[in-house]
Amino acid sequence: MGAHAVPPPGTRRPPTDPSASGPGSRSRSLRRAMGRAMAAVVAVLGLLSAAIATRPASAADNPFQRGPNPTVASVAATRGTFATAQTSVPAGNGFGGGVIYYPTDTSQGTFGGVAIVPGYSALFANEEAWMGPWLASFGFVVIGIETNSRTDSADARGTQLLAALDYLTQRSSVRDRVDPNRLSVVGHSAGGAGVLSALLRRPSLKAGVGLAPGSPVGNYDLYNDRVPTMFISGQKDTTVTQSYLNGLYTTIPASTPSAWVEITGVDHLFATRANTTEMRVLIPWLKIWVDNDTRYTQFLCPLADSTGISMYRNKCPYVPPGGSSPSPSASPSSSPSRFPSPSPSPSPSPSPSQSPSQSPSASPSPPPPGACVAEYRTVNSWPGGFQGEVTVTAGGSAVNGWTVRWTLGSGQTITQLWNGTLSTSGSAVTVKNASFNGSIPASGSATFGFLATGTPSTPSLTCTSP
Repeated sequence: MGAHAVPPPGTRRPPTDPSASGPGSRSRSLRRAMGRAMAAVVAVLGLLSAAIATRPASAADNPFQRGPNPTVASVAATRGTFATAQTSVPAGNGFGGGVIYYPTDTSQGTFGGVAIVPGYSALFANEEAWMGPWLASFGFVVIGIETNSRTDSADARGTQLLAALDYLTQRSSVRDRVDPNRLSVVGHSAGGAGVLSALLRRPSLKAGVGLAPGSPVGNYDLYNDRVPTMFISGQKDTTVTQSYLNGLYTTIPASTPSAWVEITGVDHLFATRANTTEMRVLIPWLKIWVDNDTRYTQFLCPLADSTGISMYRNKCPYVPPGGSSPSPSASPSSSPSRFPSPSPSPSPSPSPSQSPSQSPSASPSPPPPGACVAEYRTVNSWPGGFQGEVTVTAGGSAVNGWTVRWTLGSGQTITQLWNGTLSTSGSAVTVKNASFNGSIPASGSATFGFLATGTPSTPSLTCTSP
């Protein structure tokens, strides 16, 4: 038998622990050590889970995702979560100058870019400037431009949109905030037609939105459009009609994501005044295709809020590049969804409200072959001003160019005109066709509209064709 080891003098024996002696004591010690290790692992995992759960949306799997998770209310809000600032842009960069609106937050990386151009004879400062800080607060860098000339053609407006994007990403003071690979364009009327022109010329764009888009040239089509394209129009627009837009919309290839939203009870100028109906569909469209943000498909597939919308056409589901799951919509909509709504357009603004239209003037006699006639009607009126519209109709043969003349009534002054070229001499008004609507087929028609001060009247119009 071996001798027991004797501790040296002064050494204290540890107290006897029954659980630590005898067979299996080593196993129990190992289990206790493993238990303590597992507890530490669980604690670490808990801390990691909490960190993941609370990290901001911009740290999600999609690196372009910006801002908190959206809701129906947040998309309809007049401001997003980003604080914004703005800086002016001088003329001389391929367009007539403008303003850049941008988020001040630099912690979330770069943002997508949006260029906006106004309609024929209009100024961005007067018509679309309200959109700049609104879009920037949702996480976009926005450049709103003035055109080189207020009478620039739609194609020229498309060229200037592209020049503005190049300036924004290459030479502007905020170029380091913009992702040059995530750019989009927005425009109203002839500016909307400029959007279509830009999309065809630069298919690398991520999205385009035409607000009551006209036509850059006659018989225009979008068969070669590869950029996600949205139309937003007015139910009572007699300048860019539903019939015209339907013919244009149906030329967009089936493989190109597209949508068409018609706003209830508004005319051609709906985009020139702030309204949430327009923005609550425009913002998701840009978020989906510029930011690849699938969180926003829920607002368009299906339409989450149809208030103030009379028609909706779509190609749901919308799955942006990198999207891992389709939107909750069913199959693409081949026919428009119509939403009855007795109320006028929501979100009134200080702009003139829509008043009941005056009765149009009596229909003129059919024009002789080769000639044209012009018919006037008052679209809207308000204290101190009104909106007028003139329809030019060709006779038994086509006309190539037209001129309409009339005399303003006492106290009347035209402040804005679209789809035509205006000149005045005292109270004498002359309107010639724009570059895109001068050729009218036999019995066909073209329209132009205007805003004026004073009290509306029914003028006596003359129409001549070269």
